[in-house]
Amino acid sequence: MTDVAAANAVPRFAAITLGSNSFNMLVAQSSASEPEVIAKFKQKVRLAQSINPDGNLSPEGMQRGLNCLAWFAKKLESEAVERTAVKVYATAALRQIDNAREFQLKAQSILGLPLEIISGEQEAAIIFQGMTATTPGSGRRLVIDIGGASTEFIVGQEQQMECLLSLDIGCVAANRQLSSDAVVNENSWLLLQQWIADQVGDQLGPINGAAFDHVVGASGIVQSLMEIARNRKLPERIDTQLLQQVKQECLGQPLLKPAITGLQEERKPTLVSGIAILSYLFDALAIDSMTRSGGALREGVLYQAQQLLHATSTNKKP
Repeated sequence: MTDVAAANAVPRFAAITLGSNSFNMLVAQSSASEPEVIAKFKQKVRLAQSINPDGNLSPEGMQRGLNCLAWFAKKLESEAVERTAVKVYATAALRQIDNAREFQLKAQSILGLPLEIISGEQEAAIIFQGMTATTPGSGRRLVIDIGGASTEFIVGQEQQMECLLSLDIGCVAANRQLSSDAVVNENSWLLLQQWIADQVGDQLGPINGAAFDHVVGASGIVQSLMEIARNRKLPERIDTQLLQQVKQECLGQPLLKPAITGLQEERKPTLVSGIAILSYLFDALAIDSMTRSGGALREGVLYQAQQLLHATSTNKKP
């Protein structure tokens, strides 16, 4: 970009989120004070499945993550995003591993940016911010975001959060309870349900005690089920009937590659575990149905990046 073009260009900002399953980057510019997304980048890095029994991220998993960040760094250059207008957050997988500091330092060197490993409650708060900014609705809402290694719960009304909870249950973590070549049957289903129950314990008390009018899902498994429903010309919502129907279709199929009509290939490895977690939560929280959020963590981070750009621009003014 020439100096003249750079001077006339609308400033861009970016949000990078390092999830347990996928790394995402959104590039945006402000339009009527709102972020206007102009580019999206994503890779299925699957960090959570690369955590060794000793609690460390494997060398192969670390390299996959760093390679993705090197790609993101090149995209920041080609999209003309100033490093002072980028937010980078990492979530559950990096919260849980013992060699997180090693990854963090290498990532910061590649990106030329600070990488913050956020807590579960911080993640939940940002998810709620991303949901309220992108999802019309009123009343008190329960937001559930099932990731690769953790699940976040938020109860709130409008922009006011009333309850935040993060649990160490996720689709990739659930898959690790079975062998990678397992075939789904009633016994393996019960093993998944028991693991989820053991992980959750009595921790859902605060959510059970909070009244809510609507339930909103913000995760890959929710998107997967919405894709299936859309393909079958069903209402785009999740209920116990849809969960039971897809579960039955998965029986007798490989855990990581169920052949389900209407489902993208990249979503197959987490379908069964995601349904198992959602089914458990529907029962435990007496949920009848769930709709899909228009945004979650990455959209919440994008708003923070926009605020960072605004603060930087204000400080530069004479």
